[in-house]
Amino acid sequence: MTRRGWLLFAVMCVLWGISYLFIKVAVDEVSVPFLVFLRTGGGALVLLPLVARTGLSRAVSDIRTHWRWIVAFSAAEMIGPWFLLSSAEQRIDSGLAGLLIAGVPIVGIFVGRAIGDRERLGAVRWAGLLLGLLGVFALAAPALRGGDWLAMGEMALVVVGYALAPRLAARHLTTVPGLTLSAASLTIAGVVYLPWAIATWPHRQPSAAAWASLGALAIVCTATAFVAFFGLIAEVGPSRAMVFTYVNPAVAVVAGMLLLHEPFTAAMAVAFPLIIAGSVLATRTAKVAAPAPAPVG
Repeated sequence: MTRRGWLLFAVMCVLWGISYLFIKVAVDEVSVPFLVFLRTGGGALVLLPLVARTGLSRAVSDIRTHWRWIVAFSAAEMIGPWFLLSSAEQRIDSGLAGLLIAGVPIVGIFVGRAIGDRERLGAVRWAGLLLGLLGVFALAAPALRGGDWLAMGEMALVVVGYALAPRLAARHLTTVPGLTLSAASLTIAGVVYLPWAIATWPHRQPSAAAWASLGALAIVCTATAFVAFFGLIAEVGPSRAMVFTYVNPAVAVVAGMLLLHEPFTAAMAVAFPLIIAGSVLATRTAKVAAPAPAPVG
């Protein structure tokens, strides 16, 4: 890859890896709907002017033509997962949430077959699926034994949503520019959460750390990250661009340990290599059909 490609790759690993940290800090002081609204609405406010600069008439035409699938993509990528992820982080560590998201490529294989993909899976890919699922089980088992069934259920739905959204985009939104798709999806999600955010507006002024985390989620981990992501795709291609999804869970764990003093457990030490190795093997022959946004924390 070029030097610019490596730089964008590193930026993506960090931006979407630290989002779990910011969610954890903010959700301790504000409601989940309020958090999701500020993240989506703030991100949309940053991206919409960029879309207008690249061609407003085309963007409007693309949205009018594909609005049903854009709504579906927004629901699978943002409206559902960002609420469930933030809710789960009220009960589990940010590092654990990031590691569970590492299972998205594995679940994506099953989601693809459920919606009609008939790509043949060889012995190596089946071995990767089993290895990755073993890692996910090893990671989730201690939390389930501790009674965090709701949080684990929410994270399972997040993983399914993140696995489904890129496939929806690859099948139905290939002609919509990534920036337009991101801005429109964020706008839809922001509108959905606006009434709920008003109803759950904080009664007490959140701390400076919470406000900073909310701002970072909207501007850095959402708007800036999407711009960097599509720049990375243009620089190195979609297949190489998606490799950062194997790295950002590690960033989430390290950030949680260093800044929130979260523990690094034996289950994490065992599960993380299994999940990453399983993901690499299970997707080694898969081709990325479209530059769809990857899972965002």
